[in-house]
Amino acid sequence: MSQRSQASKLQATSLLQEADPITVPCLTREALAVRTALVEKGLETPMVDNGLTRDQKVERIEGLMTRVAETLGLDLADDSLTETPNRIARMYVDEVFSGLDYTQFPKITQIENKMGVEEMIKVRDISVISTCEHHFVTIDGRARVAYMPKDKVIGLSKINRIVRFFARRPQVQERLTHQILVALQTLLEVEDVAVHIDATHYCVKARGVQDADSQTETIALGGRFKTNTEYRREFMG
Repeated sequence: MSQRSQASKLQATSLLQEADPITVPCLTREALAVRTALVEKGLETPMVDNGLTRDQKVERIEGLMTRVAETLGLDLADDSLTETPNRIARMYVDEVFSGLDYTQFPKITQIENKMGVEEMIKVRDISVISTCEHHFVTIDGRARVAYMPKDKVIGLSKINRIVRFFARRPQVQERLTHQILVALQTLLEVEDVAVHIDATHYCVKARGVQDADSQTETIALGGRFKTNTEYRREFMG
């Protein structure tokens, strides 16, 4: 193992050991460790803590969406539209942008690798539904994620949940891909992680150039996936 890989592993271990859930109420140690790692690497989503509760966010967004609808000339007295501002507000806070709230980070149980599994673990065709942060329209695609286990493993569904957590934000695909990579490296305390996303961007498909067929692929590689051609080939196969 290279000195750089050793340093990265030690840093990930340190983040998990030192993260104190008491310093930020309701956050798990794992959520804090992942967020800290992303901030240190400059990969965190641009966001600030505005101190608003869930209900305050819904109320504020509902008011703003009411103004947007009225500005567009929509009749909010119509029974089809009356609840639309509230529906949008709840959708933003509770669903499509819920990944901005680290209290919603999935519960992750790290399991000792008692079987000594060393071979690649790969999950394919993970659904990715996100939102373009430039136009707030849908990103729709699939992800594949792999890692080479060492001392710890996690349940397979946790990989899907981590992908979904980071997808539920205003995103750019490049950042999303690397956020998933760093989150898994931190939680698994291993560098050997690979993430690939193939997605349709509706800011390209439904507006602007209106190209209905183009796909965007991004890939993030760590450890042996970056240096070993055979591992990369197996990952993409």
